[in-house]
Amino acid sequence: MSSTPADPDLLSAARAHGATRERAREAIGLQISIFAFVLAALVALPVFRMQPAPISGPDSLGQFAALTSAITAIVVFVLGRIIAADPARGRKFGALDIIDVAAFAFAHAMIALLGWTLAATIIEAGLIGAVVFPVPVLLLAGAAAGLTAYVTYYSATHLDLQLLATVLALFLVLGVLASMLTASDPQWWKENLSALGMTDDLSARAFNLTLIVAGILVTTLARYATRDLPTTHPRGVASVRACLVIVGIFLGLVGVFPVDQHFALHTGVASGMVVAYTILVVAIRWWVPGVSRTFLVLGYVFVLVILVLSVFFAVGYYTLTAVELVAGTVVFTWIILFIRTADALERDAAEGVAQGKITRGRPLKGAGRRH
Repeated sequence: MSSTPADPDLLSAARAHGATRERAREAIGLQISIFAFVLAALVALPVFRMQPAPISGPDSLGQFAALTSAITAIVVFVLGRIIAADPARGRKFGALDIIDVAAFAFAHAMIALLGWTLAATIIEAGLIGAVVFPVPVLLLAGAAAGLTAYVTYYSATHLDLQLLATVLALFLVLGVLASMLTASDPQWWKENLSALGMTDDLSARAFNLTLIVAGILVTTLARYATRDLPTTHPRGVASVRACLVIVGIFLGLVGVFPVDQHFALHTGVASGMVVAYTILVVAIRWWVPGVSRTFLVLGYVFVLVILVLSVFFAVGYYTLTAVELVAGTVVFTWIILFIRTADALERDAAEGVAQGKITRGRPLKGAGRRH
């Protein structure tokens, strides 16, 4: 049985209501951004005491901008999620929702912290010996916080699968890169990637914390990406979700159990993560028949790359660090691409429902793979 086409008048009214709500959200975002600008500039006033400041390093403009932007990101993200909540649904926040919001708020804060720190370092490298005069210090500090507030608010109020995938990618890249650049042992790469988390310094803690939070983000994305995933397989959604959750949990445990303190557990969860990923890549064609052949072939190529690199390491041609870096990049690239693919499948299914071609909750009749 197919549903009847929607009334054009009702669709027009819904679009008008959505446009009004979007304008209201935009206005709130601008107001929050302006408030963050003013507040950060006012805080910078007693901090720098109207004195020139270095671009990066201790007691610098870059350090101040990074810290205030990180705090701004946490506050604004939580506020944005509250504003984005639909009161008509009457759904209360549960424990998992709170964990999700906390994890993504922290991810936005880390992106802001590392992003502004990296920007300041790069600018100082091009302006060696330069300092920032007092008034520009206030303006730039406020601008960093204001821009962070606006971007974070937009992300929080427009949070969809594509944005979630982007946040995960940025968080992982910046977190691992920061750990590499600040590692106390410059020769860490001669051992393995996990060596970044072996010491007791700030760099190691940042690396392990990055893995833990990234694991939480992956489990969150697993629930969101499979919530309305269209499939004809009776256990397809549950199977895909289970594999992604396992990858997320094991990734977090890699950070919980540093390799120098828990070698067996660390190696076991890292290997289990790769096994769960491989099973998902191989079985996705049956669990979600709607995925494209291009995506399937790409997954097989990624698995083959990991196997070849493992052989190269076994014969001593590649270091373990190189294998881990490439394998980790491949795995998370595939996960991010799958999230975007799942989002496209769900949007197509929703569009079919809106046009009266299919009934929501039932598999699309005659559905096959998309090319």
